[in-house]
Amino acid sequence: MRYITKTDLLIVARNSGYLMIGIGIMCLIPILVDLIYFEFNLVSFLIPGLISILLGIFELRYFEEDVNKKMRLKHGMMVSSFAWFWAGIIGGLVIVLATGIPLVDGIFESVSALTGTGITIFTNVEGLPHSILFFRALEQWIGGLGVVVMVIGVLTKPGSVSSKLYQSEAREERIKPSIKTTLEKTMKIYIIYTVIGITLYILAGMPVFDSICNTFCIISTGGMNVKNANMGFYQSDVIYFITIVLMILGATSFLVHYKVIKTKGKSLLDDLQFKIIITVIAGVTLMLYFVSNIVPMELLFTVVSVMTTTGASVAPTQAMAGWPSFVIICLMCLMLTGGSNGSTVGAIKLVRMITFFKGIYRHIREILSPEGRVVAVKLHGHKIPEKSIAQAGSYITLYMMFIMFTWGLFCLFGYDPFRSLFAAMSLQGNNGLELGIIDYTLNPIIKIVSMFDMWTGRLEIYPVLITLRAFFEIFKR
Repeated sequence: MRYITKTDLLIVARNSGYLMIGIGIMCLIPILVDLIYFEFNLVSFLIPGLISILLGIFELRYFEEDVNKKMRLKHGMMVSSFAWFWAGIIGGLVIVLATGIPLVDGIFESVSALTGTGITIFTNVEGLPHSILFFRALEQWIGGLGVVVMVIGVLTKPGSVSSKLYQSEAREERIKPSIKTTLEKTMKIYIIYTVIGITLYILAGMPVFDSICNTFCIISTGGMNVKNANMGFYQSDVIYFITIVLMILGATSFLVHYKVIKTKGKSLLDDLQFKIIITVIAGVTLMLYFVSNIVPMELLFTVVSVMTTTGASVAPTQAMAGWPSFVIICLMCLMLTGGSNGSTVGAIKLVRMITFFKGIYRHIREILSPEGRVVAVKLHGHKIPEKSIAQAGSYITLYMMFIMFTWGLFCLFGYDPFRSLFAAMSLQGNNGLELGIIDYTLNPIIKIVSMFDMWTGRLEIYPVLITLRAFFEIFKR
C-alpha cells in the first residue's frame, strides 16, 4: 500500500519553501555583527543564506498554492523534519566557510546549536570570530522555541497549515484558541525574558556581547557558551544565580508564563510540572551535597542545568568526570526526565513521565481492586485517555532504544562504557553535558549518529521516523 503520493510531496515541498526562506534570513542576521567587528566573513553568511532563500522562493512559486488546503499532520511532520535537517546543513555550511573546519564538524556544530544540545566540536571557542559566536547563539535561541514555530509565527498566515506545523514540533498546548495568536504570545514572552536576561547579565558585570550570546543560549536551554570554561569563566555567584533562574524559566511551560500575571503568580505555584522541577532540584541537590565533597554552587548549578537540559556548566569537564559515580548516575536520571511540556527543554519531559508512572500505578490498583472495576487515571483533575498512556510508554521505550544503540556504538569504537552512556543520554536528550569524550577527534561515524540523535531528540523521534519511512517508499519506487 502506498502511503506517500505525488500530492503529498507537493504539499511538503511547497510548505518547506517558507521554512527555507526563514532559515536563509537567519544566516544573514549575523552579518551585522561581522560588520561591527570588521571580521570580513560576509561571504560565509551571504552564500548559504541566499542559497536557502532562493530555493525557498523557487518552491513557493513553482508548486501550486491549492495543495495547502489538503495538509495533514504527516505532512507537517515531514516539513518539520526537513526544516531542521536543512537548517543544520545550511548553518553548518556557514561555520565551515567562516572557520575552515571539515563539513561534518561544521554540521555537527550547527545541529548541536539548533537542537539546544550545546556540545561544541571546537577546542578553543574563544578563538572563533564574534559573528560565528553570535550565529551559534542565534541558532540556539531560534531552535529553543523551534525553527518551524519561529518561521510560521512570522511568515505564514493563520489556518490549518499553521496548526499542523505547530503540532509537528511536538507542541500541543495553546495559549489562545488560534495557533497564530498562540505563537505571537509565545514569542512575546520569549523576547521579554531574553531582554530581561541580557539586562541582568550586564548589571552583573558581564560584557554586552557575552550578555546577548549567553542569554540566547541559556533562555533557550541550549548551553553553548562563548567561553572555553562555559559559565565558569565568570567566577561570579551573582551570574550563576541569574543563569539558574533563566534555565528554570526556559524549562517552564509558556502557557504557565502567560497566566502568571493574570493569576498574580498563582498559575506558577499551581503548576504540577513546575512544582516537580523545583522539588527535584532541591531534593537532589541536598542529597548529593551530603554524599559528596562538591562545591555547593557547582552542584546546584549542575543539577539545574541537567534537569532543564541546558548543558551549561561551571565545573570543568574533567572535574565533572572525576565526581563520584553515584553523583553521575543521579545526573543521568535527571537527564532522562527533562522539564515541562510546552517549554524549550529536550529529553522525555515530565508530562510523559507522570503519565507513564500513573499508568503503572493504575495497573497495580486494577489488580488489587474487585474484578471488573475500571480505575481512571487523572492529571490536573482531567481523565487521561488510554491512548495517551500507551503513547507515553511507547515513546519512552523507543527513546531508550535509541540511547542503547548509541551507547553500544560508542563502546564498539573503544570509548569508556560509563562515559559513553552519559554521552548517549546527553545527545538523545539534547542536554549537552559530557565527560570529555566528544570533540573533533570523535570517529566520523559516531559524529553522524550523534547528529541523528540530536535531530530525533529535538523532534521527539516520530516526525523523523515518518519522514524516513516516506523517503524509503519513494526510493523503492
